[in-house]
Amino acid sequence: MIFVSVPHTGSVKLVLYCFLLALIIYFFHGRKAAVSVTPPRPVFHAESRLMTSMTLVKATGPQTPMETPWRAPLVWGDSHSSARHREKFAQRGIHTGVVTLVVGKYKRFIHQFLSSAEIYFLPGQRVTYYILTDSPHSLDPPMELGPKRHVKVVPVAELPGWNRLAYRRMALIADAIRDPISGEVEYLFCADIDQEFVAPVGEEILGNLVATLHPELYGMPRNAFPYEVEEVSSACVDEDEGDYYYTSEFYGGLVSEMYRMARACSMLILQDQASGVLARGLEESYLNRYLIDHRPTCVLSPEYSWWDSALAADVPVQRLVSLGRQCESYDQEMRKKHKC
Repeated sequence: MIFVSVPHTGSVKLVLYCFLLALIIYFFHGRKAAVSVTPPRPVFHAESRLMTSMTLVKATGPQTPMETPWRAPLVWGDSHSSARHREKFAQRGIHTGVVTLVVGKYKRFIHQFLSSAEIYFLPGQRVTYYILTDSPHSLDPPMELGPKRHVKVVPVAELPGWNRLAYRRMALIADAIRDPISGEVEYLFCADIDQEFVAPVGEEILGNLVATLHPELYGMPRNAFPYEVEEVSSACVDEDEGDYYYTSEFYGGLVSEMYRMARACSMLILQDQASGVLARGLEESYLNRYLIDHRPTCVLSPEYSWWDSALAADVPVQRLVSLGRQCESYDQEMRKKHKC
């Protein structure tokens, strides 16, 4: 005879209570363990912090530095320091010269350059334009200029070919300063003729030795500057030299300083020519070599030498635009359109 043992009702309830209690303990322990697990690296949050940090650095970084490392003014036309400089020079009359070389096909830029300068370059001041040209009649008929403004034509020999012009330009400027410019003006600026003034350029540019920052290299690291690196060249710049890279489109200063610079650069060029060497940046390389050894007392921002290029710096105001270098940045179709 077989007996089947039927558990007591109280025992069954006890078993059920124990089972439920075990489930509760297991569930609670699992949640607690999950919470205590170290989460993976929060990539999104880390990137957010990095982006925030970068934004702050960009926002607080100097957008328009007002001086160079050697404490020379770095000129922006609409700054308070520029306004004070203009006011100081406006109280006394000055006579400023602009020397430019016009040879070959570049004569087509003369009227555009002069007409824009009459509007925007040192308005109200005495200005003499010295046109060094192999085609004196290219200014006929003479332009009508404002009061206290004059043009002087200085004939030079014909210089076909860009390389010959690069060899001779500094020497021609030095010769012109010696005669007839010296003694006629207090300040002198050298400007490429294929440029156009498009906004005011006032007395803020005046200084003993004035250089202009290259717009495509402003803010770039030192190793991006196209200094001459060939040791055989008189324009060679060592790796530990140089603060900025300056353009040859526009520079100036006191007549005596301009003569000293033009003569020194022409001597360096003649030395290299005798050795069959020419720096890759032509006279701009020699200009930069000189300005490393003789730091400018006034540095103009890229506002004073600008052209439409993907590499050109953003500036508050474009004041002097290089039409020639702007054409170099165009493709073939755009060059035809703009008659480059």
